Amino acid sequence: MKKEELKYLQRLAELYPTIAQTATEIINLQSILNLPKGTEHFLTDLHGEYEAFSHVLRNGSGAIRRKIDDVFGHTLSTADKKGIATLIYYPREKMDLVKKEEEDMENWYKITLYRLIEICKTVASKYTRSKVRKALPSQFAYVIEELITEKKEVVDKGDYYDSIVTTIIHIRKAEDFIIAMAELIQRLVIDHLHVLGDIYDRGPAPHFIMDKLMSYHSLDIQWGNHDIVWMGAAAGQRSCIANIVRISARYGNLDILEDGYGINLLPLATFSMATYKEDPCACFKIKGNGSESQEEAKLNMQMHKAISIIQFKLEGQLIARRPSFQMEDRRLLHRIDYEKGTITLRGKEYPLLDTDFPTIDPKNPYALSPEEEEVMERLQSAFIKCEKMQQHMMLLLKKGSLYKVFNGNLMYHGCVPLNENGSLKEVKVYDRIYKGKALYDALELYVRKAFFAQDPEEKKKGEDIMWYIWCGPNSPLFGKDRMATFERYFLTEKETHKESKNPYYRLLEDESVMDGILMEFGLQGKDVHIINGHVPVHHASGESPIKCGGKVLVIDGGFSRAYQKETGIAGYTLIYNSYGLMLSAHEPFTTTEAAVREEADIISNRVAVELTQKRKLVGDTDTGNVLRERIEELKQLLQAYRDGIIIEQF
Repeated sequence: MKKEELKYLQRLAELYPTIAQTATEIINLQSILNLPKGTEHFLTDLHGEYEAFSHVLRNGSGAIRRKIDDVFGHTLSTADKKGIATLIYYPREKMDLVKKEEEDMENWYKITLYRLIEICKTVASKYTRSKVRKALPSQFAYVIEELITEKKEVVDKGDYYDSIVTTIIHIRKAEDFIIAMAELIQRLVIDHLHVLGDIYDRGPAPHFIMDKLMSYHSLDIQWGNHDIVWMGAAAGQRSCIANIVRISARYGNLDILEDGYGINLLPLATFSMATYKEDPCACFKIKGNGSESQEEAKLNMQMHKAISIIQFKLEGQLIARRPSFQMEDRRLLHRIDYEKGTITLRGKEYPLLDTDFPTIDPKNPYALSPEEEEVMERLQSAFIKCEKMQQHMMLLLKKGSLYKVFNGNLMYHGCVPLNENGSLKEVKVYDRIYKGKALYDALELYVRKAFFAQDPEEKKKGEDIMWYIWCGPNSPLFGKDRMATFERYFLTEKETHKESKNPYYRLLEDESVMDGILMEFGLQGKDVHIINGHVPVHHASGESPIKCGGKVLVIDGGFSRAYQKETGIAGYTLIYNSYGLMLSAHEPFTTTEAAVREEADIISNRVAVELTQKRKLVGDTDTGNVLRERIEELKQLLQAYRDGIIIEQF
């Protein structure tokens, strides 16, 4: 035995100091390999729509309803099944309604408890006792474990279990117990959650989504371009900060910053009112719900314009500072003829819709005015010092990455940059050239440097690269040749608004190209897939999220209300369980109250993308591969004990 192998086994022996403990762990791990594969849940492009996200998380994209069907079959009516499903999603709210209508609550509690126990038995059956025990709510852990391991055929046990249920009701703990059982079912139905980016922007409550994810039992996150710009802002990158404030203003969501994160926007508001007091700011209308007063709307538009001008200045400075980004065409302020009120783009002159630029010096258009500089200093300090935002960004760093390979699926937000012929595009990142997987790895390394690097220059590079990932022409998270923000504000000509997509999107149905991408990330064979979001699928016009014969799944269907008129639905989600892949289309979510009162779910259509002939087990997954490696190591330790190479520690 090699010295390194012996040293490793000696370390392993500290965890398993006897033959009996080693053998027990081998038996345990071997048995886990034969359990059904846990259910994976895929969501993407949440865009701050917390209520819709929360509902989909509660119903497991239909997984809970399928479990109810499995348990009760035709023994319960459709109405009863809908009722029990709604109770599991919203136990407290549903019971409040039931109490107003039900005359015999004791009988309702008893029936409901028995139904929940049966469902809980089924959802717990694919896990080890140990894993279920860890998921149990501490308040009722012992009682729930007794009830879900009930075997009525055991002599004299039936009365024992019945007495537990009766006692729960008589001591007035039925409602608490029902809530605990409902939450346990939600917890056990989904084994692992994948969020494929764009948690932030547009919708009203991304901070609530992040709060929910902070406590979720098992998840990973693939960063979206809207997430990465928030990460850049939290690191203090000024162009990212300006983008966040501008987008929040544009969609009438400044309260996310003020109330959600405690960012003080008073300096910006004061500056905006003073600078644009007589300016109608007509190009900077708000895309909110229109509920604000006329004065509030005017202030929001002033703030919207103020931060937009600051953004264009800061981005111009950044592009000049980082010539390797090759984005000189996005420096536009020096292309304006301030006397004529026009701008020259690609050799053509266009009239501007707004020519009031009181803070721009035509001789030095990218310099912030002293007042703008003060606004940015205050905002930068507020973002860096915001404890809640930093906690949320740490979750993105801890659980997140630019891509993930898991159980035969390659997950990312956006696209893999390609050339017109489908080959991997070479992209310059500072002083080196990368493509494919290496590009993702290099960009991710710089993102992490922005938060953790000790070298100031490397840290600054990391901060700036996050802005590039947000809107750079060769960024895998953006996937377009440019972000025409300035043109959409100031020019009517649609030709100037055009943002050309990377060839990746045109080649999604090309099997050889998609196979090449999968192989680049180490995947090949018939049961591998690319799963990504970023570009909404236009369901209303007949577009399918299933591309390349099922090899590629684009599951952004428009969670954001801003997209739903175009897409015709409210998002796609994906379930991958032991039977295969199931895609769900969702209708727009209204309110939690309506979901409870009307027992309305938002799943409109389910499509089986790929079903397995043989049920998948843990042994067929990446986790199974890890467990098999561990089993082999433990077998070596067992043999070392038996050969006397390592001595048991009793």
